[in-house]
Amino acid sequence: MEQLLICLSLALIAGLLMSRLAKVVHLPAVTSYLVAGLLLGPFFLGKLGLSGWGIGFGSIAQVEGYGIITQVALGFISFVIGNEFRLSALESMGKQAITVGILQAVVTTGLADVALVILHLLRPDIISMASAITLGAIAAATAPAATLMVVKQYKANGPLTHLLLMVVAIDDAVGLVLFSASFGVANALEQGRIDPISVIVEPLVEIVISLGLGALAGFVLNQLEVYFHSRSKRMSLSVAFVLLTVGLSMLSFQIGPVHCSFSLLLVCMMTGTVFCNICPTSDELMDRLDRWVSPVNILFFVLSGAELDLNILSNPLVLLIGVVYITSRSLGKISGSYVSCRATHCSEKIQKYLGITLLPQAGVALGMAAEAAELSDGHMVRNVVLFSVLVYELVGPTLTKFSLTAAGEIEPEGRTSARTANKPEAPVTLD
Repeated sequence: MEQLLICLSLALIAGLLMSRLAKVVHLPAVTSYLVAGLLLGPFFLGKLGLSGWGIGFGSIAQVEGYGIITQVALGFISFVIGNEFRLSALESMGKQAITVGILQAVVTTGLADVALVILHLLRPDIISMASAITLGAIAAATAPAATLMVVKQYKANGPLTHLLLMVVAIDDAVGLVLFSASFGVANALEQGRIDPISVIVEPLVEIVISLGLGALAGFVLNQLEVYFHSRSKRMSLSVAFVLLTVGLSMLSFQIGPVHCSFSLLLVCMMTGTVFCNICPTSDELMDRLDRWVSPVNILFFVLSGAELDLNILSNPLVLLIGVVYITSRSLGKISGSYVSCRATHCSEKIQKYLGITLLPQAGVALGMAAEAAELSDGHMVRNVVLFSVLVYELVGPTLTKFSLTAAGEIEPEGRTSARTANKPEAPVTLD
């Protein structure tokens, strides 16, 4: 027990310290957490043989032993995403934002699937069909936090910014639905059950019962929440329900020939969505909850970084998968956004730059990759996604800033002379 506590505390401290270093070189915090995990992992600090004292992770298996923390973090991440789907906000988005949000995600998944399936057909020894389909679905997810950080930091404002904020609000939800369906098909392929039940029925059942369970949990949470008035007790109740939905989503059962299971991400997202739409005081509660779970999220990213298997990444063929994934996903986001924006009669600037602003990828994608770990080569899928997250989080925010500046929604640095703007006032005289 003491080893567990020491290891988790050092992982959290390492992530926080690394974030300070990342701030100096203007890197996003999520990248620093992943790097901290990598340094604590079995290929760096773990090689010193101090893992028995709780210092570093001696093996990938040891990191995987903290899987419950990963699952809980995923639950909280998905629950908070549900806060973005308030009916009032969705009504103001209009048909344009919803169309763009759905189409660009579908196009991205389609292009990534085609590229990765072709790679599988050429080299079935380095990537399975199941992993190719799963990676294609993960490609749809974005990182709203990275995008919003740039918008807030540079006070971006304009049509592109407004549409961007709308699209990122629904993008991950669409990605979660695509992932649930694709992962169901992938599992069917691995089990050799290529039939309508396993390929079509079971994925659809998983989506429906996951949304149903999440809706029920959100409703019950709202019914119980009215009996508590203090902020701390209401927040504790919300935490309890997130833990409950995480636990329930791990259950599975059989109905005749149909194997029924739940998607943790969809269940928790739907719980948050229903709760936020029917509870009049959910705004303040969700804000407090988001801040409270910050340590759990940091641990999630640190542990994800520690699971990066450098032995796999040293294989040029595996790196090839990462390059194909990053290239096809980038083309999908840019072309999908362009086509959907053009179809909905957006301005030329929005058509040109929206896709670039959607390139960052982090938390939800890592969550999907963690869920895909049960595939035969799921470890490779997770490492490809981790590799892509490191790349995207390094360049994504910079590209977002560039696009918003090019669209005229961020004032370029140097447009206003600091010498003129900060010129001291003339001294007051008595003449």
